Amino acid sequence: MRKLNTEEIPRLSPEAFKTLKKYPVCIVLDNIRSHHNVGSFFRTADAFRFESILLCGITGTPPHRDIRKTALGASETVNWTYHEDSLQAVKTLKSEGYYLISIEITENSTSMESFSLPMEKPIALIFGNEVKGVSQEIINLCNMVLEIPQEGTKHSLNVSISGGICMWEIYKKLRVK
Repeated sequence: MRKLNTEEIPRLSPEAFKTLKKYPVCIVLDNIRSHHNVGSFFRTADAFRFESILLCGITGTPPHRDIRKTALGASETVNWTYHEDSLQAVKTLKSEGYYLISIEITENSTSMESFSLPMEKPIALIFGNEVKGVSQEIINLCNMVLEIPQEGTKHSLNVSISGGICMWEIYKKLRVK
């Protein structure tokens, strides 16, 4: 088996990507401190053809050089908007009919191993600050809270790693649809 070099990998042009129908998933980044984490979300949202990213609060915005470094151009292909107030942005998504899913550890969170999606609604995946997580006020608005099962001592993953895991699981379920 031979590894493909970069030129051999079939890729869409940014123009072609923008014309494709996207999966109805909006990623909400609530006060993410690291520009590298933000760039990683852009790159993953591009990989799975998700519709948009909402950058909220202190979350950095393109064209910051650290976001661009990690996103590798995805900040130009994935639609994004900035919202000063995370709670208000999430309330707006709810009023627009989005099914709101926070990624957090709560009393009644659903394990990533056993969740299902309402296939008739667009989805908003909400990721919180690297230290404080998703705010309780936003969790209170959510239809579901997903938890990634963990067996180590930390019970905490980097937010962009959590994003990759959750976005992959959502993509798999939507792709089957």
